[in-house]
Amino acid sequence: MGIQPTSYIWHNGRLVPWEEARVHVMTHALHYGSSVFEGIRAYGTPRGPAILGLRPHVNRLFASCKIYQMAIPYSPEEVAQAILNTVRANGLRDCYIRPLVFRGMGTMALDGRECPTEVIIAALEMGKYLGEEGLRQGIDVMVSSWQRMAPNTFPAMAKIGGQYINSQLIAMEAHDRGFAEGLALSTEGFVSEGSGENIFVVKDGVLYTPPSYASLLPGITRGFVIQLARDMGYPVREEPVAREMLYWADEIFLTGTAAEITPVRSVDGILVGDGQRGPVTTRIQEEFFGIVTGQKEDRFGWLTFVEDR
Repeated sequence: MGIQPTSYIWHNGRLVPWEEARVHVMTHALHYGSSVFEGIRAYGTPRGPAILGLRPHVNRLFASCKIYQMAIPYSPEEVAQAILNTVRANGLRDCYIRPLVFRGMGTMALDGRECPTEVIIAALEMGKYLGEEGLRQGIDVMVSSWQRMAPNTFPAMAKIGGQYINSQLIAMEAHDRGFAEGLALSTEGFVSEGSGENIFVVKDGVLYTPPSYASLLPGITRGFVIQLARDMGYPVREEPVAREMLYWADEIFLTGTAAEITPVRSVDGILVGDGQRGPVTTRIQEEFFGIVTGQKEDRFGWLTFVEDR
């Protein structure tokens, strides 16, 4: 998934040409992973591009920075408006948006709080993260040998750049072994999440998803799916998920801004159900995509239109 340059990136309060959005090689974040970020999607609708979960994403960005003791020199309203302005300036409809807050150049000390805080917002063309076919047919995943962090080692609920080394190891291991994605267990041996997605297991019409204390990032899309599934009449249980439930499940699907709602076809070479996208996953997918593309009523208020008419 290569990066295709767009026209502008929002950098420290103003839109600058793509090629002028630069940082110094002594930037603290480059050396120590001292950054916080979000991944946000905009969808083309009959009313023009609409950003999914703008406010929840901005709120989580600020919450992550608070946990990490990194002050953002802008208000949530200013960041939200900058996101809208960046999508508009680049003339995009379906796109991926990356706000990034990071410690700039100022010290080589591990405590980088004296460094200036920099903020960028990029908007990029993006297809289906795990493939168009994956959304329909499902993907093959493995349980990784890499676990998620233990409690009180890293703040799993914050989306901090340095922590994604763990996700990279999970993803690389999976790809090297011929799988589309890897699933990580918590240090207690329960299912946590994928390298960049939350997970739902369906059994007898009930949805199970690991709780936030299973060393996972509580995803914005995860929250939307819980809200949507309950509205559709499906029971949703946030509770520990044993590894063997992955092999026993009727259906499994992954959720995330990039992954959207992607069914899992097999785990460790064992077919999930009959190895096809299941009926619960299909119904939730259809309802979700209907809402985010403007084909169905946005009854939950998930969308923010770039052009407010």
